Amino acid sequence: MDKWQRESTEPQKCEGRIFTFFLCAYIFTLVSNGLIILTISLESILQKPMYFFLRNLSVHELCFTTVTVPKLLQVFISKDLSISFSACAIQMFIFFTIGVSECVFLGFMAFDRYMAICHPLRYTSVMNTQMCYQLSVGSWVIGSFVSLGQTSFVFSLPYCGSNLIAHYFCDIPPLLKLACTNTFINELSVFIVCMCGAGVPFLLILCSYVNIMISILLIHSSEGRHKALSTCSAHLTSVILFYGTTMLTYLRIDTYGSDKNDRFLSLFYCIIIPAINPLIYSLRNKEMKTALRKVIFKIPNTMNEISY
Repeated sequence: MDKWQRESTEPQKCEGRIFTFFLCAYIFTLVSNGLIILTISLESILQKPMYFFLRNLSVHELCFTTVTVPKLLQVFISKDLSISFSACAIQMFIFFTIGVSECVFLGFMAFDRYMAICHPLRYTSVMNTQMCYQLSVGSWVIGSFVSLGQTSFVFSLPYCGSNLIAHYFCDIPPLLKLACTNTFINELSVFIVCMCGAGVPFLLILCSYVNIMISILLIHSSEGRHKALSTCSAHLTSVILFYGTTMLTYLRIDTYGSDKNDRFLSLFYCIIIPAINPLIYSLRNKEMKTALRKVIFKIPNTMNEISY
């Protein structure tokens, strides 16, 4: 098959509202994550490993939503539901690369919090600039290799039946449903890969936070405990949201689940989470809020200077 089509599942009268929702969510994601990246890059007070990881997480979120939402918006405008075989493979490869990379990256962020709270004297020497860049690049490399294997595996299957993808974008579970062969090995492969790609970082997060909680309980002052907890709460919230939805989608040896549930979960981790993560990380962080205000107030002045 040269082209596949997304299955049109929404009533015609809802298309305007869905398009508006996707567009507003995408614009908000671009603006909010863009502001996070710009603020951390410009403000000297934020030149710390924690904010380095936060900036890179915002890059992940921008890429995550950009690989799916613009194509969806184009579908609503052009009414052309088709996508070529090669474009579908590219979309799935990029999407899966970003997803695995973010899983790994969230694990590295937990390790950063572990070093900051449990080993504060060694923190600056261990989490130096070189280490931060190595961890960032390493997450993308791992994601790329895992995604390349899964994409090759899925697109080597024979597809000779329906070409309707019951999903908003090209993802592994809905594509396996279209294959005209037994896909148990592929499903098992996805399960094992996700257990490694998401499970190992999750164990790192779990171990890090067990040690963090033990260290926090040993802090005598309530102010110290509150400060330590506040630096971790945003990351924990992101982990729960991202891992919760992705595990429900991929950690099952069953491609015949509910299409509606899968589509809802995909909207959550592709659109909702990238949009709310900047709020999660900025609203409870005084340094981040102060730096954001400075940058936001600087932008109009800079624009006025340019216009003159």
